Amino acid sequence: MKLFALLLMTLGTTAFAADPPKATTEKPSIKVLADGFPAGHDSPEGVATDLARAFIKRDFALFESSAIKPFGGGESRKNYEKFIAGVKEGIKAETERKEPSPGGPKSIAKVYAARHLSLNCPASAGYAMFDFHDIMFVDVVAILQNGKETLIRTMVVKTAKGQWFAHPAPHTAKLLSVGLNDEKPSETLFGDAYKVEKP
Repeated sequence: MKLFALLLMTLGTTAFAADPPKATTEKPSIKVLADGFPAGHDSPEGVATDLARAFIKRDFALFESSAIKPFGGGESRKNYEKFIAGVKEGIKAETERKEPSPGGPKSIAKVYAARHLSLNCPASAGYAMFDFHDIMFVDVVAILQNGKETLIRTMVVKTAKGQWFAHPAPHTAKLLSVGLNDEKPSETLFGDAYKVEKP
């Protein structure tokens, strides 16, 4: 208890001694590719969009680099590894088709700004169990081969190294995805939340 009290005192002293943080309304920057949408592990929107691109391009290497590596243990890990293997087979089968499946994604129409889940327990569980530093989700609207639109809701995870990865099978990590499918549709496009840097 003494050590904890000392820590609180130290933090309190530091907080009063330091200048208060300055309020800022400046939007963070985000880089986009030629298609006008973000990419990469620096942002939750980027990695969620890359996951969608992987299915559009039928590119398993991009899928694998965008998705969080298997973690944890037990049935959850086994189910996730089984899911990844299924995606690999599915992408391979799709590339061998003469015509793409009508229900497959053709292009990206919209990418919304990432949002936190309404419940705190997923982020807390992710940090306590796997040292994940944040859990959010990104809504991406894709145009299918048949011309219809579909909403792809992707859970994204920030690792201890500060990189974002998509979790394409949240049903295999129930503690981390509680309430994910109950969230209301996103309204803020990523371009309204960021200062977009065009290529």
